[in-house]
Amino acid sequence: MTAEPLPDPRAPAIFSYFVDVEEIPEGGVDVSIAADAATLQALAAADDLPGISRLEADFHIAPRSLRRFNVTGEMRARVTQICGVSLEPFESDIVEQIDVDFAVPQDVRDSKAAHAAGYHGNPKSAGVVVGEDPDPPDTIVDGRIDLGALASEFLALGLDPYPRKPGIVFEPPDNAGADESDSPFRALRKLKDPS
Repeated sequence: MTAEPLPDPRAPAIFSYFVDVEEIPEGGVDVSIAADAATLQALAAADDLPGISRLEADFHIAPRSLRRFNVTGEMRARVTQICGVSLEPFESDIVEQIDVDFAVPQDVRDSKAAHAAGYHGNPKSAGVVVGEDPDPPDTIVDGRIDLGALASEFLALGLDPYPRKPGIVFEPPDNAGADESDSPFRALRKLKDPS
């Protein structure tokens, strides 16, 4: 089955690749996607990166019921980041495993209400269990799952908030000769005890 990239007039995303859930066969479907150059540039700007040279993902979408679907797969990207220590740009690879459930809006509301109450439906049984359970499913909008948005989300989640270029070691400044009067703790002590 081929999934066609379609525009989403309600909420245009930087990277959208929609799959119509009504076209997913009982045994599931495999879908591979890759962002083009313009999309990579827009994603880099959105994620505050100097650049992204590659973003691709492979997915398997499997029905769990008529109204619920499970999306598994892997997102792979090559990004340019700025080292937080040396301030030099460097390239790194990001690989994220994906496992997300999707449901039509009514199922999502029911699942979130049950989650908030501490009761969670188990998709593998008809019973109700109490305790820890995975997050409620994401919403299927207009009968479609946006795999491009899902890949973009996992790219953002996979970015290191404190990137460090390989081989760069943080060395704290040498304060051996620092004057006690320059200490921020001395200033705090003065605020606490002004005498």
